[in-house]
Amino acid sequence: MRTSTIKRDTAETKISLTLTLEGGEANINSGCGFLDHMLTLFARHGRFGLDLNCDGDTYVDYHHTVEDIGICLGKAFAEAMGDKKGIKRYADITLPMDETLVLVATDISGRDYLGYAVELPANKVGDFDTELVEEFLLGFVREAKITLHVRLITGRNTHHIIEGIFKALGRVMNAATEIDEKYKDEIPSTKGVL
Repeated sequence: MRTSTIKRDTAETKISLTLTLEGGEANINSGCGFLDHMLTLFARHGRFGLDLNCDGDTYVDYHHTVEDIGICLGKAFAEAMGDKKGIKRYADITLPMDETLVLVATDISGRDYLGYAVELPANKVGDFDTELVEEFLLGFVREAKITLHVRLITGRNTHHIIEGIFKALGRVMNAATEIDEKYKDEIPSTKGVL
C-alpha cells in the first residue's frame, strides 16, 4: 500500500497529513470550512484516504493554511509514489459541474509547473479568498514535482468552478498514479527516472 505521513510545524501552521493512494476515508480538519469541503471532494473523487489536521493562523486569514496544506499534500504524493515504477504518469479530464466546465491535465514528470487559466467571477466564497485556489495548487505542484494544467472552459458560479477543479484534480491524480500492471516494474520515461 502506497502511503505517506507528513508533519509540518511552523510559526504559522501545524499540520499532520496522511495520504493513502489505494483508498480509505477522508477526515479533514483544516480550520477552513470551504477548504474542508474541497479536500473531501478531492479525496472522494480521487479514491484516496486522506487524514488532515491543521492548526493555522486563521485569525490573520486562510493564506498560510491553504498554501501549507498544498505543500504537505504535494510532499505526501511524492513520497507515496516512491520511485514511480508502473504509474500511468499522464491523465486528463474535462469535468462538468452544472454550468461549469473545467479541464485538468497532469504529467507526473518530476518537474513542477502550473498552468492556471481560471478567471473566478467572485473574490470570495463565504470567508474564503478565491485567489487561494492558485496558491494551493502552486504549493502542491512544487512539492509533488508534477506538471498540472487547469483551464476554465466555461462557468459563472465561483463555488461550482472551484468544486469542479478539486473534483477533477482528484480524478486525474488517481488516474496518473494508478499502477499499470502490464508495466509495473518500469518507470514510464525514456530517461529511466521521473
